[in-house]
Amino acid sequence: MKKQGCEIEAIGINYTIYTHKRETPFSFFSRKQHHKCIKGVQELEKGDTNNNPKSIRHVLKDVNCRAKTGEILAIVGPSGAGKSTFLEVLAGKIEPQSGSIFVNQKPVDKARFKKISGYVTQKDTLFPLLTVEETLCFSAKLRLKLAPKELSSRVKCLIQELGLEHVAGARIGDDRIRGISGGERRRVSIGVELIHDPGVLILDEPTSGLDSTSALQIIDMLKTMAVTRDRTIILSIHQPCFRIMKLFNSILLLANGTILHHGTIEQLSLRLILLGLDLPFHVNILEFAIESIDIIQKQNHTLLPQSALMIKNSDDLVGAQARVGLFAFILTYLLSSTTEALPIFLQEREILMKETSCGSYRVSSYVIANSLVYLPFLLILALLFSTPLYWMCLQYMFGMCLASGEQVLKEEGYGGEESRRKNLLIMMN
Repeated sequence: MKKQGCEIEAIGINYTIYTHKRETPFSFFSRKQHHKCIKGVQELEKGDTNNNPKSIRHVLKDVNCRAKTGEILAIVGPSGAGKSTFLEVLAGKIEPQSGSIFVNQKPVDKARFKKISGYVTQKDTLFPLLTVEETLCFSAKLRLKLAPKELSSRVKCLIQELGLEHVAGARIGDDRIRGISGGERRRVSIGVELIHDPGVLILDEPTSGLDSTSALQIIDMLKTMAVTRDRTIILSIHQPCFRIMKLFNSILLLANGTILHHGTIEQLSLRLILLGLDLPFHVNILEFAIESIDIIQKQNHTLLPQSALMIKNSDDLVGAQARVGLFAFILTYLLSSTTEALPIFLQEREILMKETSCGSYRVSSYVIANSLVYLPFLLILALLFSTPLYWMCLQYMFGMCLASGEQVLKEEGYGGEESRRKNLLIMMN
């Protein structure tokens, strides 16, 4: 039985962010800043709460698009055009101020859409010490509830589909650990999001940082998946080469958050000719369109408190300094031993955010699992440290620090048989 495809349609997507002008810390004391504050207070008293247009940046302005089943929709444009933001809106990572997204002509259900879609970020967030097969098996165990044999068969089929059979047992690697190549690492990232067989695959610049050959192999693999698996693939790309451009079914050209073109490559070339632009020979049409964005926009415009603890001791200053130094050393050692997991968490942070956002597991599950793993080692380390330290130093220290309330009063000058009643009254107060 053939699985039903997913047609994605976005209508009227608008997304804005608020930017603040950076000022020096001493600008508050200036006369200009004083008048600005007074003016702002007067506007609030009058009820004029309109936002300053200069502090608002429109990342996406009334963006409409449609991605059909079994096709690749490529979102192109210069840097800062809003490509990644639009992909995050489609993937449900951020919420637009206005607009609607439909799946098969029905309003999108975010919880269900996460199960039938995959989102590949621009950066590869993978465990460097795991092999390719172990990475995909780990992702499959988190997302799929299958028997071990079926799960292993699914992973092997995916490795074959990704063309990673020759590096299935190799480590992923990173900047410090040597592993597979950048193109193969990008395929593994795609495979992690394909393990649950999604109907929609969204990729943020999958060819970034790759050479032309590796980039062509990635896009060709995605094209094959779209046709054979009946998937809807939406990706962003900066400046594709001519061979990659031919693999796209439709193009969405963005500039400053607005749509300049949505259609095929042939329609884009015809539109440029109708605008009076001469297409040079042996030049990529998309690169020429991006370079001519200003002209296209002009044409479209014409057409369209603190607390302290005091401790008194009757011993000499040298002994007090030694004990305070020992306490400082103990606290420093115990605190430093508990921060051993911090570098590992910083390394796993991006992977944790990605896997929790797609519903593989909850943050509480990650915290409990890490606590159970590190707790035995911390207990053993604390016992090995405290056992000899107690018999060497702490037993003597605690014995010397035991003092009754009456001894403390004697040290303050209230001791002796004659002042027992006075000491008793002071202790009661």
